[in-house]
Amino acid sequence: MTDLAAVAKEKGIRFFLISFTDLLGVQRAKLAPAQAIADMAENGAGFAGFAAWLDMSPADADILAIPDPASLIQLPWKPEVGWLAADIHFKGAPFAKAPRVVLQQVMARAAAQDIQMKHGVECEFFLTTPDGKSISDPADTQVKPCYDQDALMRRYDVIAEICSYMLDLGWNPYQNDHEDANGQFEMNWDYDDALVTADRHTFFKFMARAVAEKHGLRATFMPKPFAELTGNGCHAHVSLWNKAGANLFKGDGELGLSDTAYAFLGGLIGHAPALTAVLNPTVNSYKRLNAPVTTSGATWSPNTISYGGNNRTHMVRIPDSNRLEVRLADGAANPYLLPAAILAAGLDGIATKADPGQRLDIDMYVDGHTVDAPKLPLNLLDAVRAFEADTALCDGIGAEAAAALVRYKHAEWVDYTRHLTDWERRMTLDC
Repeated sequence: MTDLAAVAKEKGIRFFLISFTDLLGVQRAKLAPAQAIADMAENGAGFAGFAAWLDMSPADADILAIPDPASLIQLPWKPEVGWLAADIHFKGAPFAKAPRVVLQQVMARAAAQDIQMKHGVECEFFLTTPDGKSISDPADTQVKPCYDQDALMRRYDVIAEICSYMLDLGWNPYQNDHEDANGQFEMNWDYDDALVTADRHTFFKFMARAVAEKHGLRATFMPKPFAELTGNGCHAHVSLWNKAGANLFKGDGELGLSDTAYAFLGGLIGHAPALTAVLNPTVNSYKRLNAPVTTSGATWSPNTISYGGNNRTHMVRIPDSNRLEVRLADGAANPYLLPAAILAAGLDGIATKADPGQRLDIDMYVDGHTVDAPKLPLNLLDAVRAFEADTALCDGIGAEAAAALVRYKHAEWVDYTRHLTDWERRMTLDC
């Protein structure tokens, strides 16, 4: 086991952020001096679980956040601080409602079948004014602003700083672009093991917000901060591997995919209504899904439960013969529950040899009405009801975590119907 005290001395780390992500995707942390990290590594940092979204009571005993030394990231913009993803324990055991624990448990079931999921995420975000009411660049006005060179370079200082940090961290970032909405950007780095990517996804959101704030701006991953503009997606590229290093998705079926890949895809298609509640977890998410056409001419978000080849109008795209791209998730998706739910749905598809149905090689935005493809849930309430009824997926991610999500999301829907737009924006702008 890594000696964090020795690492601190070697790297000049004075403090550690012991961090965990709760069920609603909020990042929580305590700042521990390096002198105390040995005790924290063994016994964990104590938190009152009710103070986070973990479905606990004020009467419950403390939860303990035990840092994972393998997750250590030295803050590039403040190198005297080391960030550590932590696993939540409660009463001496891993806490089943903690998202990182949920992912680890799903991965363990996959590993028992000699399956490792690797994935990468496409993180889209807006750079806005500090109050979040408008995009930060008043000159960013193109009708089709995607890949706008001038707008990208006007935010060079922010994007280059974040990308430089990813390079320093060894994430192998490979491209950054201005996205389809005015004020929107996307940054990409290499895929990896599901847990590694989830930790990096979590840290990336923290890092993007910190760097934006340093430059007097705000970074938001809110699914749909501006009604007329394209929303923030979080597309996940997924593949399965075995211990021998073979990609289990490669085969001699259609588009070069294996039977395993198509069964996994069948699981995604079959569980799609329920998956939506996890991958699109806020009221605001449903202003991105099934949205009217934006100023750019397309929403780039799915509107049906369908899949195609290299076709971005579907819920799942098959870009080549080694992976699937799940285009359903948005920027509010929990970095740990996102891969956990995808893997659980896919494993169920493999177990049941699920048939994904016929591939649709059409533009779903234009010709979707000509085929019998089911619609995605139209609002959070419909999605949560579908999730609650999908016992296979709930059991796949863990009954306790699933039940907690249902309770929280029903409560969110009730609060939204009482407070409407102002509440929605305040609750989701910090996603």
